[in-house]
Amino acid sequence: MSPALEHLLHDEALTEEPLAVAKTIPSAWYVDPAFHDLDRDAVMARTWQYVGPASRVREHGDFMSDMIAGNPVVVIRDKEGELKAFFNVCKHRGGPLATEECGHAKVLQCQYHGWTYLLDGSLRGVPRFDRTELFDKKDFGLDALAVREWQGMIFVCLEPHEAPPFEDVVAGIEERIAPMDLSALSFDQRDRYAVKANWKVYVDNYLEGYHIPLVHPDLMTVLDFRDYRTDTMEHYSLQYSPFKDEDNIYGTPGEQAFYYFVYPNIMLNILPGRLQVNRVDATAHNACSTVFDYYYLTPDPVRIEQDRLFSDQVQAEDIDICERVQAGLASRAYDRGRFSYDLEGGVHHFQQCLKRSYRRARVGSGT
Repeated sequence: MSPALEHLLHDEALTEEPLAVAKTIPSAWYVDPAFHDLDRDAVMARTWQYVGPASRVREHGDFMSDMIAGNPVVVIRDKEGELKAFFNVCKHRGGPLATEECGHAKVLQCQYHGWTYLLDGSLRGVPRFDRTELFDKKDFGLDALAVREWQGMIFVCLEPHEAPPFEDVVAGIEERIAPMDLSALSFDQRDRYAVKANWKVYVDNYLEGYHIPLVHPDLMTVLDFRDYRTDTMEHYSLQYSPFKDEDNIYGTPGEQAFYYFVYPNIMLNILPGRLQVNRVDATAHNACSTVFDYYYLTPDPVRIEQDRLFSDQVQAEDIDICERVQAGLASRAYDRGRFSYDLEGGVHHFQQCLKRSYRRARVGSGT
């Protein structure tokens, strides 16, 4: 860890405080370029990350690929029906095994030079390598990742020995949303949004309803903001609200919206007959992208189109304010603020989790 980064991760900034007296994290944690690599390595690589719908890897040979914490990965179903996950990187010279987002393959073959791997990750075929000395295919198998299927979704972890057990991460969610079964929903499509703000700015914004009256006036017509609540658990937080007294695009009176945030960057927006999964990816110290996967219980084209248009509107509003906040955080005027006790408990919870990740990284580096 560089001396400059050590200076920014000083003891006072890393101290966890109760919500009522806590300060927000320093502005440097959002704007200093040194935090980009730290966040990918110390935070995202050491936590469970959403990849996509389990329906994409239902049969033997089905695969899907993605970028997780800046690393290419591939998930595939083997002939025994087990899920396998690997870095999507050939051990020859780093070429890609899968270049499509999803598909079907009998083997994984490097699309650069043709090295071929079985679905268990072992190296099988090496074209024109017969004259290379002291080469053993057993030494060049693919690097495996931890993988889990949960509620119709696939998650992987790049450094599972550093992460909490997956079952602990999602403990209690299924019981809270019952009788809704997310695995009964069908994947519809994926959208992506580019945001000119640090990923932590986007997460902070998601985790509070404080901004809704000013930033999302149309959303205020859907949710009963007077009963908006936030609960925090060890590995996630939950924002929830009933709907207003008339039918709307999200639900009907008596139903609820559940907004789960699973540390560090996964959002599960659960509404009647609908699930939206968001993953926030750090692309630069001052930029991020968000993956939006839509799942529905009933394939109603009209309702789905209305839902996506409304989501696009909300995202445009969030992106605009996040990019303006990023500029404010980079200014001379700001360093650290305070939390609303009633409405920013989720932000406080996230920032305390982040401090723990940074402390572990500092200890691991010997500082």
